[in-house]
Amino acid sequence: MAKTTRRVAIQAMSAGAALISLQNSDVHAKDAVAAEEPKSVSRLENRHDRVWLGAEYWANPMEDWRIVDGAAECQTTGGDRNVHLLTHQLTNAQAAFQMSVKLRQVEVKNSDGGAGFRIGVRSDINEHRSNCFAKNGIDAGVAAGELVLGNARKPLGEKQGDQDITLALSGAPSAQGYQLTLTAAKPDSNKPLATLTKTVPANSVLGNVALVNNFNKAIGNKRGARYRFWNWEVSGDALTETVEHKFGPILWSMYSLSDSRSSAGFVLKLSALTGPLGVNDNQEVELLVEKEGEWTSLGRSILDKDAWVATFRIPNWDEKTATPFKLVYREALRDGGESESEWTGTVKANPVGRPLRVGALTCQNDYAFPYEPVCNNLLALDPDILYFSGDQLYENHGGYGIIREPAEPAILNYLRKFYQHGWSFRAAMRDRPTLCLPDDHDVFQGNIWGEGGAPMINGDTSSAGGYREPARMVNVVHKTNVAHHPDPFDPTPCLQDISVYYGDVVYGDVSFAVVADRQWKSGPDHVETGSGRADHVPDPDFDTSILDKAGLILLGERQEEFLKQWVDDWRGHGLKVLLSQTVFAGVATHHGGYDGYLKADLDCGSWPQTARNRTVDIIRKGMPLHINGDQHLTTLVQYGVEKQRDSCWSFCTPAIAVGYPRWWRPDELGMPHQNRPKHGLPNTGEFIDGFGNKAYVYAVGNPEVATKRNRYERAHQKGSGFGIVTIDTTAKTYKLESFKFLVDATDGKAENQFPGWPITIQQQENGGQNVIG
Repeated sequence: MAKTTRRVAIQAMSAGAALISLQNSDVHAKDAVAAEEPKSVSRLENRHDRVWLGAEYWANPMEDWRIVDGAAECQTTGGDRNVHLLTHQLTNAQAAFQMSVKLRQVEVKNSDGGAGFRIGVRSDINEHRSNCFAKNGIDAGVAAGELVLGNARKPLGEKQGDQDITLALSGAPSAQGYQLTLTAAKPDSNKPLATLTKTVPANSVLGNVALVNNFNKAIGNKRGARYRFWNWEVSGDALTETVEHKFGPILWSMYSLSDSRSSAGFVLKLSALTGPLGVNDNQEVELLVEKEGEWTSLGRSILDKDAWVATFRIPNWDEKTATPFKLVYREALRDGGESESEWTGTVKANPVGRPLRVGALTCQNDYAFPYEPVCNNLLALDPDILYFSGDQLYENHGGYGIIREPAEPAILNYLRKFYQHGWSFRAAMRDRPTLCLPDDHDVFQGNIWGEGGAPMINGDTSSAGGYREPARMVNVVHKTNVAHHPDPFDPTPCLQDISVYYGDVVYGDVSFAVVADRQWKSGPDHVETGSGRADHVPDPDFDTSILDKAGLILLGERQEEFLKQWVDDWRGHGLKVLLSQTVFAGVATHHGGYDGYLKADLDCGSWPQTARNRTVDIIRKGMPLHINGDQHLTTLVQYGVEKQRDSCWSFCTPAIAVGYPRWWRPDELGMPHQNRPKHGLPNTGEFIDGFGNKAYVYAVGNPEVATKRNRYERAHQKGSGFGIVTIDTTAKTYKLESFKFLVDATDGKAENQFPGWPITIQQQENGGQNVIG
């Protein structure tokens, strides 16, 4: 079994004294080592006012915090807003620690929920990123005129009000466990206002350390108090410092490399993402490449002030040589100084003369964050290119709900959730091309029926057509996901000036067509399904042919025209792959719960039927493999229109972390089928799906009903995992592998993959000339 945590790396670090200070400093970051300053020095007090606190912190939720006059200030009176220190964790309960912070109450409504420290914050895997979202730990601070340490309280002796207070918390092992001591004092006094001591179980202090605004998690968004914090210092051998845990200022990068088949040659497009910065911050990122041992600048790019993405487009790229790159951000400080940070990676050489290996991924529900088994397997397998087919986030990501409007806070809410995607997969994305499509949950909708960019008329985001979110927010979702993609086939925006991204990528002797199978799709409010939900058909006797009304859209005229040209264009490549969000077949009989039968789900690409069949007819000529996701159920299906198996194969990859489960169990329903494959696996063969479309199901990875509490074991039970597609343009074959979540994908064991995989199909089969039986 693969290693599933990076705790080993944390524990291997020296447990020597560490210090982080939020105090002013006129020493630039690059000079800190030479001056023998503490190992890690943050400059919160020396940073300009902005949303993003800095690389050393994770704020819950990001949109509720600001740097204000050099302090971290909470912007809401809601409960349990907190800031985690990423670079230091309490790891040794046999040693001591100390920490202190200055704080001030800036607003109170109805009641004071308190403020101060939280220690021992840890998830089931006690990993620093996952710990940021754990709802536990020991609170230590002030609240309503009292000192608070766990469940112990003691009066401060005088009214707190808006005065500055210095909190100090120390801990040391004792015969009875671990003794904590909390003191509160005025900054200009050596006499404490109050001191409180409590002994706790030794292992209860292990995990992340955080600052908290309003300890009470039950406080609503209109009650409680707001505080600001500054001069946070931590030290002691109980703490392990891991500077590599910093996240930013450049959070991560993504790039594509594609043959333009024009005078521009191969074109590199690369995006760099930062946290939301302030008006006085530097707004530029520089890109440099290393050639013959020298670093050369390729220019600077301005950060988009909504998406906080800087995009570089470099034509006539030397695709034959692997090229190291670095992105440089120079943070302007309040004292006039500058702090320089780098993010490095490699633009791989175009992989020709050998098979191209694609890592195919989809749907990452954050109960399994940070998905280390999948991330580690990707790094070990080292694919040439990555494909994320959508749902890089769900609305529940990181907690604290969603903000739908107005656009500006909705964007910040989205960015905070999206950052968990990069936090997990940035190590894999930095050194290989990445194609990353947005889908429905990325724009805070259960389903997208985009209607060509139309605004949603009513608020039912499951079955109403159009976009629920402001167009400005939708464009940020597009930019953060696809700004680094090759230029679109036709960049003309759709309705509401919403951007488009469909087009092709030619890399490794393969042409990838990227389409948005929800952006133009008609909504189910055009039809009547006879159920409580317009997009679900629960009645097994319902005639779904009546749902195929004239004029209903799947891809739309613009994307269909693109595909017609794409299937005829064989310049610069030998095989084709179609990339979209979901499968063009209804290959799920049960949804949500094990007994949750549905005859048909309009969200899949099997509806509208006429538009689906037209799409399948168009792509047949190019004989592409269709790689997709979205369904939370890995399947291998061959499409049929006039007859079974007369068009291409679809590989729907496993979800990275399945949330809403689905099953394909036609056998127990007695659904008629023919020509079960030679492997004889259940629920396979030629079927008519719930919309009357033809689908040859060769393999399916039905999940278990989840019972495990550990996040990774639960994800494994629910059928999570990832796909690898090896494309051999010489042999004209596609090898498909569908790996389970909690395995070592490098050890070659058959049980690592879902039943029916691996399988190799030939190009000609995607045109209906079938070999596999």
